[in-house]
Amino acid sequence: MSVRKRTWKAPNGEMKEAWVVDYVDQHGDRHIKTFARKRDADAHHAIVGVAVRGTHTADSKSATVAKAAELWLESCDAAGLERTTITAYRQHVDLHIVPILGALRLTQLTVPLIRGFEDRLRQDGRSPAMVRKARRSLGALLADAQERGLVGQNVVRSLYTRRRSRRTESNGKLKVGVDIPSPDEIRAIIARLEGRWRPLLLTAIFTGLRASELRGLRWDDVDFKRSELHVRQRADRHGKIERPKSAAGERTVPLPPLVLSALREHRLACANGELGLAFPNSKGGIDHRNSIAERGFHPAQVAAGVVTADGHAKYGGLHSLRHFYASWCINRRADGGLELPLKVVQTRLGHASIQMTADTYGHLFPRGDDGEELAAAEKAFLG
Repeated sequence: MSVRKRTWKAPNGEMKEAWVVDYVDQHGDRHIKTFARKRDADAHHAIVGVAVRGTHTADSKSATVAKAAELWLESCDAAGLERTTITAYRQHVDLHIVPILGALRLTQLTVPLIRGFEDRLRQDGRSPAMVRKARRSLGALLADAQERGLVGQNVVRSLYTRRRSRRTESNGKLKVGVDIPSPDEIRAIIARLEGRWRPLLLTAIFTGLRASELRGLRWDDVDFKRSELHVRQRADRHGKIERPKSAAGERTVPLPPLVLSALREHRLACANGELGLAFPNSKGGIDHRNSIAERGFHPAQVAAGVVTADGHAKYGGLHSLRHFYASWCINRRADGGLELPLKVVQTRLGHASIQMTADTYGHLFPRGDDGEELAAAEKAFLG
């Protein structure tokens, strides 16, 4: 690897000079890049000198963002991701990523450029949630390209790492009464549950099943003798029955007496269908998640007085009930919770990793008086 000066005579007899960076990449291929000024050549030499050890990809070997996007979507399809997920990824690519970045080569992407990409999305009227989703899809796209050797580094991951390091401990954490219904709110909601929504919402509250898992739950998966249910399948938003999101999603969840009693009564009045679902629509088929929220969960909140300042239901989707279940598993017995260890909470929720559970709910675990605990430990140790 070197920086050298090159001189030559132009056809008009004028002497020209340039600075050349000559290096061999990690694949053993030689590359030459020319600069008009020595300081630019030195800067590139310094960057390549570090990057070529395993993270550098020459421009000539890099693909465009649009091409990398197609390869990523193909890999998602080959990996068997559910149709709704791939459809969402395709929309992120077609509507947000390719129109802005599609013509650029992957090696041209930088952290400042990604910041500009986010700014452009906001200026074009995208919501903050959509900006985050588009950025995450771009990051996944770059991770796939990095594995293929099309780019040396994932600049979206670099940006995320910087932001995470600046984030305070309290920011981004789920809060009781904001994201998670409080115990008093849940008690008020339970008191107003009625009809076909009572067993469904009680099951959601005391099992933490995802909306898709509730919609795909079969009577064959409910074991009344053992007081438990088995999560073996789910229904996506298009009404297609699929396996749970991950291997950890297939799990067994215990049922408290209140839920068991409600399910026994519901089974007698439940509409029968070929799928044998526990919570079907009126025709025995798969119910739509929006229907459950808008016709069941939201009215129950309004009836219970769990509302916003303008009188609307305070919590939007059933996922808030999943958050409550997690908090109930974590809370101390003295506070009406189950006080379960983190690993058990992970299993109950069907999270793929304990890190996911810790990142999402770790701040909810109760802390004792550190001073008293230290004093007790010191006394036990020293005698």
